[in-house]
Amino acid sequence: MTAGEEFERLVGIMRTLRSLEGCPWDREQTLQSLTHFVLEEAYEVVDAIERGDQDALKEEIGDHVFEGVFLAQVAADDKLFTIADSLRTVANKLVRRHPHVFQDNGQVHDAASQERAPSADAALQRWNSLKATERGETGQTHSTLGTVPRSLPALLRAFKIGKRAAGVGFDWAATSDVLAKIEEEVAELRETLDNEPHNAARAEEEMGDLLFAIANLSRKLGIEPEAALRRANDKFTRRFEQLEHRVAVHGKTLEDATLDEMEVEWKNIKNDEPRRHEEHEDTKKTP
Repeated sequence: MTAGEEFERLVGIMRTLRSLEGCPWDREQTLQSLTHFVLEEAYEVVDAIERGDQDALKEEIGDHVFEGVFLAQVAADDKLFTIADSLRTVANKLVRRHPHVFQDNGQVHDAASQERAPSADAALQRWNSLKATERGETGQTHSTLGTVPRSLPALLRAFKIGKRAAGVGFDWAATSDVLAKIEEEVAELRETLDNEPHNAARAEEEMGDLLFAIANLSRKLGIEPEAALRRANDKFTRRFEQLEHRVAVHGKTLEDATLDEMEVEWKNIKNDEPRRHEEHEDTKKTP
């Protein structure tokens, strides 16, 4: 079957599931109740990509597409719009915002055409320019930060907010300036904890300022903070699981072990990691 036929089959299955002859759970869902499933599926796609698991990625992409079909069916049942309307809207937008690829009649420009974008940056600039023009034509008030979704994970949203602000020139001049800002925020948090130890609201505010500054340091370094933090989480989890195993070898649980004992094992785990890496490199060189 073609991609179009498979997509029509999926839409038909979803329509059946939402019908009176279908599934009670599916019928009860609303646009609001599905939001966390949409986010969960998006993260599972990212996880499969980062693990390099192509079989999982194939399935997760299908699940991600399914959530869009589910949302559109709920909207259709509520007489709002259909999946065809959604697909038509995005297809028209893609053609409209790629004048360096598509002609006015929808045909593709010749490869040697002067209309084609000379670089990825040039293509992105055209996209953003057309996006701003379209908003102006529809009477939407332009806001630099207004279109950054509030539903994004907070760290990623901070990264995007900083990027948007920097795009209009509101930015630190150098990475060292951001480091100085982080040191300033650490000092303010320390002062709050020393002088107002019971002021939880103030501590939360200072902690937020510190995390925001760290997100902007990531941006200045060209590091996506969510990805960096996911890797740090994975590293900590891997080491912690090794810690549990090593303590268990001695007939103890983590609750039985002292902090000093755990610290010793933790340092051993960290020290062992470079040696394992070197052994891996040596193995690759072996004929």
